[in-house]
Amino acid sequence: MHATVAFLARHPVKGLSPEPLQSVVLAAGQHFPGDRMFAIENGPSGFDPAAPVHQPKFKYLMLMRNAALARYRTRYDDASGVLTIRQGSKNVAEGDLRSESGRQAIARFFETALAADMRGPARMLAAPAGYRFMDSGRSGFVSILNLASLAVIAAKAGRKNLDPARFRANIGIAGLPPWGEFDLVGRDIRVGEAVLRVTKRIDRCAATGVDPATAVRDLDMVGLLEREFGHHECGIYAEVITGGTIRIADSLAES
Repeated sequence: MHATVAFLARHPVKGLSPEPLQSVVLAAGQHFPGDRMFAIENGPSGFDPAAPVHQPKFKYLMLMRNAALARYRTRYDDASGVLTIRQGSKNVAEGDLRSESGRQAIARFFETALAADMRGPARMLAAPAGYRFMDSGRSGFVSILNLASLAVIAAKAGRKNLDPARFRANIGIAGLPPWGEFDLVGRDIRVGEAVLRVTKRIDRCAATGVDPATAVRDLDMVGLLEREFGHHECGIYAEVITGGTIRIADSLAES
């Protein structure tokens, strides 16, 4: 296997913009650090932080149904707990997500900005320890995107390229053949210092049809995948078996 890490990213708030990373330290049995720590409830979801149970993603604001989320660029500061939201060159909202008042400020912003999409009051939810607002009910996932697969999808779509941010992956890899990531399911791979166990392919939804640069729903991505490739999967999920640091340009190898 001659593959390397092309990018690393986290998504602190479900449905909002990714944050690129130069390196990340994974821990065995844990989630990708800083990923899906918060979600914006779109009307009452039934989520109870004291007894967290996975909820269907449609109960939260999400790109699959709320393409306007892509208008905003967000940044979460781990030290201060502050989430900053920008539209173009302007800061449009800010709040300390460690505090109730800060979470309410962010919720009120989206309640107004996406008023037509709201089914009820917005509420910013914070994940309790050991839980993340993943699309899948299983925990501990790291998502991996093969850029060669993305390139052949772009070609079938008649595009020179597609923004990897459409697929909201934690790790982008280069050097595998198109769809070569699917051959890794059920195997352990070493990525930098960490060992990951690849658990399954990722089923894709309509969120991938939204251009993250324009907030325009410009592709029927699921239909394209099914029509051109006979499935609607792109990328793989993995669990962290052995922790360690992963950096841009680190190699992948079978473990």
